Parts: sequence; C-alpha cells; structure tokens
Amino acid sequence: MRLFTVDAFTGTAFKGNPAAVCLLDSPVTDRWMQSVATEMNLSETAFLLGDSLRWFTPAVEVTLCGHATLATAHVLYSTGAATGPLEFRTASGTLTVNRRPDNMITMDFPAKEVSSATVPPGLEKALGVTPVRVGKSQLDLLVEVDSAETVATLTPDIPALTALDARGIIVTAAGANKPDTETAAGADRPDTETAADAHTEPDFVSRFFAPNVGVPEDPVTGSAHCALAPYWADRLGRTSLVGAQLSKRGGIVHVTYTGDRVHLAGQAVTVMSGTLHL
Repeated sequence: MRLFTVDAFTGTAFKGNPAAVCLLDSPVTDRWMQSVATEMNLSETAFLLGDSLRWFTPAVEVTLCGHATLATAHVLYSTGAATGPLEFRTASGTLTVNRRPDNMITMDFPAKEVSSATVPPGLEKALGVTPVRVGKSQLDLLVEVDSAETVATLTPDIPALTALDARGIIVTAAGANKPDTETAAGADRPDTETAADAHTEPDFVSRFFAPNVGVPEDPVTGSAHCALAPYWADRLGRTSLVGAQLSKRGGIVHVTYTGDRVHLAGQAVTVMSGTLHL
C-alpha cells in the first residue's frame, strides 16, 4: 500500500509539521496501525480507507488532527485521486476539505471553545512563566503569556507537563497584528487567508506541548487552532486570523471562526512517497 510523508502548514520542504499518510487497501487492526505509527515516529500518522480517516501518534490514537488531515487531502489532490471537495468520516464527525484556486487547502473543523480556568498546580513551574490567562478547551489547556518572544523562548519541563490533566498545553500570545479601535469594533479586514505566508504578519503565535499523547512538542498543530481561533477572535474582535506556530520548524495556519466551526487553511509539500510492505 502507498505511504507518504508530507510537510503540512508550509509551502517549503522540511518546514511545517511532517505527517505520514497511509492509503489502506483493506481493513487492518488497530494494533497494526499503532505499530506503523510507532515505526514512522512522527507526531501523527493518518490512515485512510475509503472515506474513513484515523490518526495515531507514536503512542496512542487521537480524535482530531489538523496537519495529518491536511496532509491526507494534499496526497489525494496531488496524486489526482481527488479533484473536488472531500468528506472524511472521523472520530470528530464528518470533516469537509476543499482545495482553493490558489492551491491552499481549507478544512472545516469543529470549534473548541475555551472557558476560563484556574491555574493548575504545577503549571507555572513546568512552563517557567507566569500566565496572563488560563483557559481550557475540550482537549487542551490554553495558556496566554505576555509576548510572542516569551512563547518563542519558552523551555518547559516536559516531564512535569505530563502531570497536567489535558491532552496538551497550548501556549499563546498576541502577534504583530494587534487590535486597534477600528478593528476591535468589528470593521472589515482584508481576507488574511489569501495572503502569502512569507508576507503575512501573524495575529497570534503559539506552541503546543503534548507529552501525554507521546508528542513532547508538536511543530504545527491544526487541532490546537480549533481552540485558538475562537479565543483570539474574541480577544481581537475579528474572525479571520493568521496564526504562526513558533516551533523550530515553524508553520502558518490561516483560521476563520464561524461560530461552531473553524476553517483551517494551509499549504503542504510531499517529501517522500513509497510502498509499505505488510
């Protein structure tokens, strides 16, 4: 069966977040998929059988993954297996994906609203910073800090983060496009999704740590942006935003918040394709 490695949320090879994509010929066991994901040793490996899509980290199966969904759609579009809208059946419901005329791939994901939370014991010590705000989504803890520089230079105690009751910890701060009186009042803003990544100043920045699911730091995390989108839409007063994930590889996620859904858009690059031998 065909196996690909795709760098997602980037237009440049060896940047963004690499995902493996396995196009299954027939049903396989969960144990086999977990073994392949462990062998690939990437943050996620996607398995597609028909329209059924599942995602595994090297340690566990997860219920939502943005970059591996983007990678899967990119494989189908780039190989000619698909041309129009795609619908994937997943543990998070049906996810709709489409390729725009500019070749950006847009995914329709469920929004993960963030509610206020108290600072969990051990969080500040594990991160090494004092949060400005702490919230919790269905999946993750969200920690806002004082600046993009703090996000970029963060050196958390990864083993200490495993004591926290969450899939992962999103650390975030406002980016270059801070709100002013006009935009905060809801004025129209140019569509950021059509801007070239190299010339786009981010509205917010983030990093994502998920040692509890076998991913100490994820390079670019689509599912985390399902929480970041509503959070920053509320804070900045606009619904179309650009997020930059400040991992070593780095990546750009364009988001549009529509209430109960988040549209995530990005680019992807295939870096390897081959045959997986059973």
